[in-house]
Amino acid sequence: MTGKGIVYPIIVSEYDDDGHYFVATSPNIPGMVTQGDTLSDVVYWAEDAIATMIAGEEYPTPQDPTDWPLKKNERVVFVSVNMVQWLKKHSKTVRKNITIPDYLNDWAVENNVNVSRITTEALMELADI
Repeated sequence: MTGKGIVYPIIVSEYDDDGHYFVATSPNIPGMVTQGDTLSDVVYWAEDAIATMIAGEEYPTPQDPTDWPLKKNERVVFVSVNMVQWLKKHSKTVRKNITIPDYLNDWAVENNVNVSRITTEALMELADI
């Protein structure tokens, strides 16, 4: 997983019945539906909806929307989804017990080193995050 974003095309439908609003769907992410009061809102919520649906899964390859059939009230919008940022924001922390040499533990305590933070940073570097 790299820190780069994935750009997914979505279909945004604009409606004026019962107020003005937008609905986003994506043939690329089956079942993804979200809405917003403005175009900016629906793009924001689409990014979150896509990230929620693909988290923990193999990321689908973005489709070429050129041949997608669109209705009069629809348009294609491209949404950038940065899974690393999204996961950092939405992931919970878990408690892990690790084993380190006694002398390193003593050194860490004496130098006020946060072993959890150092371990997290090392794992993120290994994961290229």
